[in-house]
Order: sequence, then structure tokens, then C-alpha cells
Amino acid sequence: MDISSAIKWILFLAIIPMTFIWLRRAWRIFIKHDYSEVALKRGEAPPNARKWAPVTGVINLAAGTVGLLILLSVPLWVFTGIRIGSLPEYETWSAVAGSTLWIKVFADYIISRQAHPFLLGRKKEKEKDSK
Repeated sequence: MDISSAIKWILFLAIIPMTFIWLRRAWRIFIKHDYSEVALKRGEAPPNARKWAPVTGVINLAAGTVGLLILLSVPLWVFTGIRIGSLPEYETWSAVAGSTLWIKVFADYIISRQAHPFLLGRKKEKEKDSK
């Protein structure tokens, strides 16, 4: 096995935990109604996590579905020759996986910043005394 084959396998196997985590988060949000991982900023959930749960859940579900499609289509093509779209080629599935990862990272960042707005201006006296 040469180095390029090893890197391809490492990239492919790295999709497994990412897909699991994304689908688990979607499951927790939509089925269990657990909003503890919604729009986190510095490890803290926003005060109105329920408001941001559908958006975060859809992003996690979409990213997990794309990862699952890659995980199913590449071995299916390797072992049986059945193609699902154009995903079996390395250039295609690695581009789709990379784009999905970056889009999810940016979308989670944007949602967390929207859910935790920052206040402009002077702090009120009550907030100063509590700190």
C-alpha cells in the first residue's frame, strides 16, 4: 500500500465518527428534545435554545445524511459495482465530504453567534454589581 492509498483510507474512515456524531445530535434534538448541544458558544447553550433547535437539527441531519450516503456508496461500488451517483470516485466523495464539513462548521458558527447576541453600549448598574 502506498501513501496515497493510506491517506484515502484515513479520510474515508474519518467520515464514520463525524457522521455518527451529526446523526446523534439530530436524534437528540428532534426525537429526545435535548437542546444541550444547540448553538453552543464557549460550551454554553443559549438562553432560548429551543428557538435554534430546528435549524441546528436540520444542519446536523443534512450533514449526517451526506456522510451516510458516502459511507454506503463507496463500499457498495467497490464490492458490487453498483453506483449511487458519481460518489465512488475519490475526487468526488472527498470533495463532497470536505465541502459538507466546512459548510457545517460555518453554519454552526453563524447559528451560535446569532443565538448569543452581544450587547452594545454601557452595562447597567445591576449587571456591574453582580460581577
